[in-house]
Amino acid sequence: MKKLLLPLLLLFTLIVTGCASKETDAKKEEKIIKVGVRSAELKTWDFIKEQAAEEGLKIEVVNYSSAYNPDESLVAGDIDANAFQHIAYLDQFNEMTGEDLVPIGTTIIAPLGLYSNKYKKVEDFPEGSQIAVPNDASNWGRALLLLQEAGLITVVDGFDGNGGEDKVKDNPKKIKIVPTDSASTPRVMDDVAGSVINNGIAVGAGLGLKDAVIHESKTAKPYINIIAVRKEDQNNKALKKLVEIYQSKETAQFIEKTFKGNYIPTILSLEELGSYKEAYNN
Repeated sequence: MKKLLLPLLLLFTLIVTGCASKETDAKKEEKIIKVGVRSAELKTWDFIKEQAAEEGLKIEVVNYSSAYNPDESLVAGDIDANAFQHIAYLDQFNEMTGEDLVPIGTTIIAPLGLYSNKYKKVEDFPEGSQIAVPNDASNWGRALLLLQEAGLITVVDGFDGNGGEDKVKDNPKKIKIVPTDSASTPRVMDDVAGSVINNGIAVGAGLGLKDAVIHESKTAKPYINIIAVRKEDQNNKALKKLVEIYQSKETAQFIEKTFKGNYIPTILSLEELGSYKEAYNN
């Protein structure tokens, strides 16, 4: 009896150990990818989360308010990727902090617009008008380019894409630029002649591109939004799969239907994206 019991115990031990090993391997495979976003794109990422689950990829969407920069959270390792910014903004963050976050795929263009509660056309803006612009360097510069396209100002020669009081070369209408926290740009519309508002914030405030006095063209390469990761993770297979899901036909159709043209799905190679600074010289 003892001779029979010992092999049975050994077999039972092997079975239990094997099951435990499989459970451990399964847990490793079930690693959750944490993606930091802002509220404006929550609907898109909830959709992507469902699409990813069907392919065995588990995603946790972490929503950040405008008071906190998801790039800082990415550097700290609190999330695995983020999707809230354009390439020019990411480069500015890296330059200011000495970090080395990198894009692994493009997502959308969210055209910047000039909105006004007082005027319908650019020509109606009177001399000395106050225009609010986002106060971070990259979006400030982006706003200046939009005002230049509107014929209100001209930026300096050799413009590098970043804003500042010294970046305006000609200002025939003596427009007064009012740097404002980006989240507050819709709220100051009653106090200024016009306000340059980031697309996501505009959508959150109930504004669409159709409401803008003027907005960016669809080919504003420096302002193509991206999925960013830490450099050591740029070849991570799960993160690359995440990019594939975002750039799928199904996701594009969802974005077009949900946001009614305010967000434009944009697929661009990383090589082409890397040459975005050339656009400042055109």
